[in-house]
Amino acid sequence: MIETHNLTKTYKNLVAVRNLNLQIDKGDVYGFIGPNGAGKTTTIKMLATLLKPTRGTATVCGFNIVGQSMAIRHRIGYMPDFFGVYDDMRVHEYLEFFAAAYRIRGPARKKIVDDVLELTDLRGKKQQLIQGLSRGMQQRLGLARVLLHDPEVLLLDEPASGLDPRARIEVRELLKELRNMGKTILISSHILSELAELCNKIGIIEKGELLYSGSLEDVMKEAGSSEVVILGVQGDGKAAGELLRSSPHIETIDVDEKGEIRLTLKEDAPTIGFISELLVKGGFPIVRMEQEQPDLEEVFMRVTKGIVS
Repeated sequence: MIETHNLTKTYKNLVAVRNLNLQIDKGDVYGFIGPNGAGKTTTIKMLATLLKPTRGTATVCGFNIVGQSMAIRHRIGYMPDFFGVYDDMRVHEYLEFFAAAYRIRGPARKKIVDDVLELTDLRGKKQQLIQGLSRGMQQRLGLARVLLHDPEVLLLDEPASGLDPRARIEVRELLKELRNMGKTILISSHILSELAELCNKIGIIEKGELLYSGSLEDVMKEAGSSEVVILGVQGDGKAAGELLRSSPHIETIDVDEKGEIRLTLKEDAPTIGFISELLVKGGFPIVRMEQEQPDLEEVFMRVTKGIVS
């Protein structure tokens, strides 16, 4: 659905995006992360056909961003990090105005407006003035607006920016709903824990260059993130920990006061079955074993340096 080849944007001596190569397939939810000034917004604006690339190519829904912008705009929903609203309009008037701009007419317009209000949980605010909406409700209204024409691809630039925790959770749940509807979503965000929960693919960009791209698990491996295993055993946890220290596949071991064992595996370690085999042979039956979920924040801090373009 989205493919770029050496996509580059420069402003005189400033390289905002350099030789960017992305591939986002139908139904993907792609988390685009990087420090402020890394090139995320510039990339999204080029894909939305609002900026022309200096060189390189990109296609969205099979259409080239240069020369076929109108075909792309009919198929995407673009939500910038900060968007203007008409404060003196009511919620339904705002949506009907944009539905008319999308040339949705007659009874179909009212139905579509009602449908997106229902989807974004704004039906109860239909008659309210926009200026009376909270920041979180305005973000949901922005999402409702970009959904009016049922786009195939959503380009969302910091959709949870500036929201309180409750509003962030509400927006996240809405994005999950859109994912379940089969929408292809490119989303930039600084809330990395939520991206790890929401996205099936991740891209890390810094100083205009894409450092890593792929599934969350692949990014963790490529970035050298250690696999963490947490264990509980019958008997003396400290003694079990000493036994595990003899394994050449284990990087670090920590045992807490309750005897719970936390260990990190070396990159060349086999599957974790060797741990249970070693402990059972040593007389320490396992009562609990779980792999800790990858920490996207840890990887982000490891591979980026906070450098801007």
